[in-house]
Amino acid sequence: MHGDTMDLFHPLIRDWFEEQIGEPTDVQAKAWPHIANGEHVLITAPTGSGKTLTAFLWAINRLVTGAVPTGHTSVLYVSPLKALNNDIRRNLMRPLRELERVFEEAGEAFPAIQ
Repeated sequence: MHGDTMDLFHPLIRDWFEEQIGEPTDVQAKAWPHIANGEHVLITAPTGSGKTLTAFLWAINRLVTGAVPTGHTSVLYVSPLKALNNDIRRNLMRPLRELERVFEEAGEAFPAIQ
């Protein structure tokens, strides 16, 4: 099931995830197919279950594949203020930096994301 879930992603994002993270968590494996179908998803799960990366990685995937244009808001992610800084740094900024490098090394375009 997890392998099929990762096939939803651009191949370079899938490879990065498998190298850096490993297997999707149960939350990720269950949520990504719904998110990929364009459904609105509300995920409640314990800390450390992968909720934040679930949302951010799919948003990055949509930007990379050109499914959504850059330059305007396309994703709404709600996080408790206390956790927001860590969520952004660990689950958005780090993957963006690492994926930009992966795409550059593969000779593929990566969108300018600010």
